[in-house]
Amino acid sequence: MRTEWKRCPRGDVQGQWASLYVTMNKRGFIVMTKRTFELMGSPEAVHLLFDPITSRIGVKGTAAAARDAFPVATQGRHGGRLIRAYRLMQEFGIALPQTIRFRDITLDKDGILILDLRTATIVQKKARSPNPQPDIRV
Repeated sequence: MRTEWKRCPRGDVQGQWASLYVTMNKRGFIVMTKRTFELMGSPEAVHLLFDPITSRIGVKGTAAAARDAFPVATQGRHGGRLIRAYRLMQEFGIALPQTIRFRDITLDKDGILILDLRTATIVQKKARSPNPQPDIRV
């Protein structure tokens, strides 16, 4: 029997962890990938900002000793970072029903990472089955 291999094109799509990736849950935990954190300059702490007119959160790197600085903790084994921002949610009345992922992440000329709540999407968690079997369809 003759084999006819067909090459699968890779495309220009970046993997989830290679692109800018930031989530926030209802407890105020802001989690970002190592790449996003390095883009900010790998700060030891951040200032959390909020613009109520545009519903955007700003994250600006600062020194740990600075006034109103929120410390940045490590998250996971691959260099992700965590910022506990429940105070931001309380102060500005931000309520999240579930974990959200920010889609339009930008870094402005002042070094502020901009997270837009209006374009964020809910993170869908996969249900775990008691006996996980791969779903292979051909």
